[in-house]
Amino acid sequence: MTFDELLNSVREGRDVVIPASWGQGRATFGGLVAALAFDVMASKVAPGRAMRAMQVSFVGPVEPDVPAVFEAELLREGKAVSQVQGRILQNGETRLACLASFGGDRESSVQVAPSPAPEAVPVDQCQALPYIPGVTPEFTQHIDMRWAFGNMPFSGKGGREMGGWMQFRETPSALTDAHIVALVDAWPPALLPHLKGPAPASSLSWALEIVHPRPTMKPEEWLLYRATIDQAGAGYGHTHAGIWTESGELVALSRQTVTVFG
Repeated sequence: MTFDELLNSVREGRDVVIPASWGQGRATFGGLVAALAFDVMASKVAPGRAMRAMQVSFVGPVEPDVPAVFEAELLREGKAVSQVQGRILQNGETRLACLASFGGDRESSVQVAPSPAPEAVPVDQCQALPYIPGVTPEFTQHIDMRWAFGNMPFSGKGGREMGGWMQFRETPSALTDAHIVALVDAWPPALLPHLKGPAPASSLSWALEIVHPRPTMKPEEWLLYRATIDQAGAGYGHTHAGIWTESGELVALSRQTVTVFG
């Protein structure tokens, strides 16, 4: 199933069985489940209020091929901001929990230009992260990533930065906020180039902010992602990342706490 097909299933209010083609180890790709939960949460909000910030806790693995229940509750709707809580349940257990703030525009004298995009090698000159069955995560058959910053995972070469270009392999009908949520989490943790061989690693928590008014983007457009390690030790790492359009406009900001076993 494509991302758009899964979105439609969630919007129809049905329990969703996510196929193993979206797997990431023994779990489902975190960006996908967060994006589907976000879409359900967004449906509870008054029109004209864009998602400004979302915090996601990956409580447990959302298993492929197991029915998942998506829940969302509007906690408060103020004059400008709506607060929404979302959950994904499997077998009666919470597997993902998130909070999101949706806000309409306000009058303000504060205007600060967004952070500029970093210089990056053009996408057609970057090394692709291929989908290799049994080697790369299953979900990478749906998302195309081209390396522009840092070293490859498990190379043992270290470094503080990692990232590059990304897009869906099958062009969606539109590039919505839900699509952006999914894409932002596609890159492996920036800690992995410090490892000399494969080892488990996963996101513990994730905070995402989408800039609005959001730049206009075509469905087939590449987005640029660059993550930086702030600190790592004792099995945990803390990273932040920026996401930009092909023309260098800021789209989103991301921060993750990652667990690593190695």
